[in-house]
Amino acid sequence: MRTDRLVAVLLLLQRREQVTAAEVARELEVSERTARRDLDALAMAGVPVYSVQGRGGGWRLVGGARTDLSGLTASEARALFLVAGPASAATPAVKAALRKLVQALPEPFRVQAEAAASSLVRDPQRWGSTRVEHPPPRFLDELQDAVIRGVRVRLGYVDREGAGTERTVHPLGIVAKGPSWYLVAGTAAGRRTFRIDRVSSVDPTGDPVVRPEGFDLAESWRAIADEVDRRRTPLEIRAVCVPHGLDVLRMAFGDRLEVGGATADGRIEVVIRGTNEYVGAGELAGLVEWLEVTGPPGVRDRLASIGRALVARYG
Repeated sequence: MRTDRLVAVLLLLQRREQVTAAEVARELEVSERTARRDLDALAMAGVPVYSVQGRGGGWRLVGGARTDLSGLTASEARALFLVAGPASAATPAVKAALRKLVQALPEPFRVQAEAAASSLVRDPQRWGSTRVEHPPPRFLDELQDAVIRGVRVRLGYVDREGAGTERTVHPLGIVAKGPSWYLVAGTAAGRRTFRIDRVSSVDPTGDPVVRPEGFDLAESWRAIADEVDRRRTPLEIRAVCVPHGLDVLRMAFGDRLEVGGATADGRIEVVIRGTNEYVGAGELAGLVEWLEVTGPPGVRDRLASIGRALVARYG
């Protein structure tokens, strides 16, 4: 909601030569204290807003209330239009208004403002079950700037084994996956994904990025995330489930569950992805009331072993 308010305050400043905190509070139906905080936040974010003190004072945009937003610098325009992109918490109506405002920008700013709106994707689903929070990585701003400006970078990178490499890449977009940040980039070996917290250096070359025709960051990330999930869970456990047990399976396995068709006896065929047979059997052992595993044999054998162990211990 705060993103929506900040944009609404900016649009209000565009329409009027000057506004007071009380006027902003009435327009947005918030307290005067909240209105002042929002106006201060715009100024701190680099939007050219300033306050006029004393009787008859208020808040103004540098250069006056111009609808072409020409008081904005290139970096300020990019920052503003980040809230129009898919990573934004803004409502569809606010995003639509911002995209219309893009067309009113001076020509030198328009391309980069439009690039800013599609430079970032947020994927709230974490890898696995980790709950560790991390601060934004060191080179996040430099890489997003390279995406928006469309310039190649020489990227220093440390892989999971600790080996350092350097390569020239074509930055295509930034993705926030839970607490982790990734760069999607074109390389000599094809499209690759880099964890930004493993980036050791960023050196823009000034050469333009070669962007694949029709590239869509959100669509590309969905394909990448699906492939990573499949690599993390290579085992496919086949089973049949009673219809009223599907909700239990969906809660237990989420995206790892694939639902198929009905069998002759009215049960539902399902496939559950897992890391290995040992872990998979452990996850399924408590679901015998709803589920019958049909394969692979190793999972069935492990379930039988778990059953014998439970009977031996608990009778």
